[in-house]
Amino acid sequence: MHAPSPTASVPVLRLAIAGMIAMTVAMGVSRFVYTPILPAMMEQLGLSAADAGMIASANYIGYLAGALLAAGGWAQGAERGWMLAGIGLSAVFAFAMAATDSLAAFLALRFLAGVASAFLMVFLGAIVFSQLAAAGRPDLQWLHFGGVGAGIAITGATVGLSNAAGLGWQAGWLWAGALNVAGFAAAWLMVDRGPAATGDAGREPPLPATRAMRGLTLAYGLFGFGYIVTATFLVAIVRQGDAGQALEGWVWIATGLAGFPSVWLWNRLVMRIGLTETFALACVVEAVGVTASVSMGGVAGPLIGGVLLGGTFIAITAFGLQAGRRLAGRSPRRALALMTAAFGLGQILGPLAAGFAADMTGSFLAPSMGAAAALVLAAAIALATARGKT
Repeated sequence: MHAPSPTASVPVLRLAIAGMIAMTVAMGVSRFVYTPILPAMMEQLGLSAADAGMIASANYIGYLAGALLAAGGWAQGAERGWMLAGIGLSAVFAFAMAATDSLAAFLALRFLAGVASAFLMVFLGAIVFSQLAAAGRPDLQWLHFGGVGAGIAITGATVGLSNAAGLGWQAGWLWAGALNVAGFAAAWLMVDRGPAATGDAGREPPLPATRAMRGLTLAYGLFGFGYIVTATFLVAIVRQGDAGQALEGWVWIATGLAGFPSVWLWNRLVMRIGLTETFALACVVEAVGVTASVSMGGVAGPLIGGVLLGGTFIAITAFGLQAGRRLAGRSPRRALALMTAAFGLGQILGPLAAGFAADMTGSFLAPSMGAAAALVLAAAIALATARGKT
């Protein structure tokens, strides 16, 4: 592989930074701001854990629908416009969340926000990843994914400040909308091109019907189920515990800060032990954090849970898709659609099951332990896949 030319380095670095900013606001903020806002919404609006789970799942249903829709070839040549639309609509739907207290409206708005964030994820990724690959700089992808962690940390800080000032739950959604407006402006200025031409835009053949592909897809779906329980309810777990409300913002900030460099750090291990093996190990590490968040109590448990969640889930998401592409042969887009569907189904079922279980048992202990078990099972299946894929 030849070294990138100096003239090419600046534009692709700008694109990687633009991707980070866009992912910060439309994924890290719009998608995950619900977690730190949730305790105040439950308290001030009287939402049950089951209601909260339904609102979260509505967002993930929208994300799944949007990702599958965007995976088609209908937007070819217009990726930049649809990417900007995703950020702009994320701002609109965040502002709208602050203007209602209706459960039905929350469900509809979070569904639409999920569609918007999926469009951003797919079309921005098509632009950034293809341009980085064409310039010989795939190493800069970690900056793009790091935006999710940065956004989570920002939501922890802004919602924490709002809570400290005695503002209502609406303030968090207004912050999210304002940040998306800023992100839209940055993306408009910094992302000045579409995807690089790759020459592989034709119709793909069917996916190879291998045991490895089926196993990895199942593991990815179990990961989606396992991580999303803590990613949705972690701050609510803090409020329900004995650590005090002051810890809520700090736990979510720590989650985001751990997520920012996670892809870069875990990639060092990928080069040593392999992609699927790293996926499995990270799932086990995350299971430890999920267990700690509900079993240790006090300050340590939620903080450990947040750091291990943030330090793993973004990398697992990225590495799972990379492993799927390797197994897909000449059908990478079909693999993306299949694995996104499995992951999305896990994300949808996780909050629903956890919310109802929390209402039935009076705590998040049982659903969190179920989530940890799903992560361990995902790791076991991924390891079996790695050993048998040849």
